[in-house]
Amino acid sequence: MRNDRQSRRHRSRLRPGRRSSVARASRGRTFAVASLAVAGLAASAYAVFPLAADSHGDLGATVANWTAANPQTIMGTASVVDGDTIEVHGQRIRFNGIDAPESRQLCKDANRLDYPCGSRSTEALDTFFAASRPVQCNFVAWDRYHRFVRDCRRADGASVASWMVEHGQALDWPRYSHGAYAEQQLQAKTARNWLWTGEFEAPWDWRAGHSDDPKPPTNRKLDLITHRQVAQSYSCQPRRLLANLLM
Repeated sequence: MRNDRQSRRHRSRLRPGRRSSVARASRGRTFAVASLAVAGLAASAYAVFPLAADSHGDLGATVANWTAANPQTIMGTASVVDGDTIEVHGQRIRFNGIDAPESRQLCKDANRLDYPCGSRSTEALDTFFAASRPVQCNFVAWDRYHRFVRDCRRADGASVASWMVEHGQALDWPRYSHGAYAEQQLQAKTARNWLWTGEFEAPWDWRAGHSDDPKPPTNRKLDLITHRQVAQSYSCQPRRLLANLLM
């Protein structure tokens, strides 16, 4: 009996230590998983960040900017995705307050012939950037596809959104711009620039009628999106041609 009691007391004395060992092992596994996550994020950044000798010094700042709740400024050479979306350092950026024809969208010219207005808008934006690089973009919000929504300017200070609307390559989107580009749009219509030479459908209406189109690729943002952040989305308003939009 005495030996049994001594054995039980011995096991009882060991239990706290064993529990501490289990806790330490659990914390070790959690730390290992977190370390792997950080390493994966860094590897992803290396994959999309230019590998020039002087670029690695900016890598930490780039990763921090991507993971911040409200990223501030991003600067670099823009790859044009379409008339209102670019990619800088592997991050998709949606221009704030404007909407350009979709890549597959067709419009009618002055002779009422169809032409690929979405492709024309993309080409015009690429030409615009070529005149003055790099581009600099300031954060505004996240959209529903987890892309940055930003106000962007060329190296010479020219506003990307203003230029696209003024030259008839995109539309002011009052739902999000609150009329910020209404003046540029009036100038484009008066001068009959590009879209305004014929008839076209507002891009947001065109998308509503082509809901089978694939959604834009996403750059998911590590669960930092909140319901209070502004999000650009598709409109369900009735479709209409814009030959007399401002009349």
